[in-house]
Amino acid sequence: MTTLLISHPSSLRHVTPPGHPERADRIRAVQQALEDERFALLQRVEAPEGTLAQVALCHPAAYAQAIVEAAPQEGMVQVDADTIMSPGTLAAALHGVGAAVHAVDEVMSRRATNAFSAMRPPGHHAESDKAMGFCFFNNAAIAARHAQRAHGAERVAIVDWDVHHGNGTQEIFWGDASVLYASTHEMPLYPGTGAPSERGEHGTIVNAPLRAGDGTDVFRDAFESAILPRLAAFAPDLVIISAGFDAHWRDPLANINLKEADFAWATQKLMEIADRHAGGRLVSILEGGYDLEGLSKSTAAHVMALMRG
Repeated sequence: MTTLLISHPSSLRHVTPPGHPERADRIRAVQQALEDERFALLQRVEAPEGTLAQVALCHPAAYAQAIVEAAPQEGMVQVDADTIMSPGTLAAALHGVGAAVHAVDEVMSRRATNAFSAMRPPGHHAESDKAMGFCFFNNAAIAARHAQRAHGAERVAIVDWDVHHGNGTQEIFWGDASVLYASTHEMPLYPGTGAPSERGEHGTIVNAPLRAGDGTDVFRDAFESAILPRLAAFAPDLVIISAGFDAHWRDPLANINLKEADFAWATQKLMEIADRHAGGRLVSILEGGYDLEGLSKSTAAHVMALMRG
């Protein structure tokens, strides 16, 4: 039983304008970090291309078709103020879906203990029928629904420590008692959602917002007081992490002061929940992280923890 690393060259072919924070160099930084000899035991595979049927687990067919039709043959098109498509974007987004689904298949079938999808574009801002915040398809949400539909998971927990609130994941599962969504994030900050009062129709939304300037102590306290007890009580059959690393102190898009060790600690805490309730089954999906040094070091700490290093 091993940790599975899933990637695909299409992530590099999703081109954004010069100066855009969500750029191909993010994946290059992650790849370089994981080439270190400490990661020699990782099982590495290329992501399959996801299908529109898989996208339809969380997004209406009309929305998916609109994204397909918006994909340019050349140049770039702007989907919203932050979210841009180039000729390589659709393939990258579909391979991100395929990576998330494949990670679930391997972990639920016990061919891997856990898995990390190192793909872009990210997904957690994508609502059921709206692309936004660099995101097109909600990979973490699709992974959760696939675990339920294909593998019989009754309860899935998604924990999101990206510094921006995963409004899309919250919206998709707002009325669903079978998926717990828990998030730490800076507030106020884009996209403006994520107040503690936002609890969902069944109380399965758990928001633990942080304030600008907060660091290790406040983050860990939020995890231990607000998130981990709710996860333990929910007793998930699978834990999914929306693993954004933009709460790192170096990141230019936010003001939270986490260090690499904080991501390793949070990873270990979620692995303990997975060990106790889900037979260790855990899938991690890359979200944000826009300072290349902070991203590479944080990813390395996260994956080393997944490998129980």
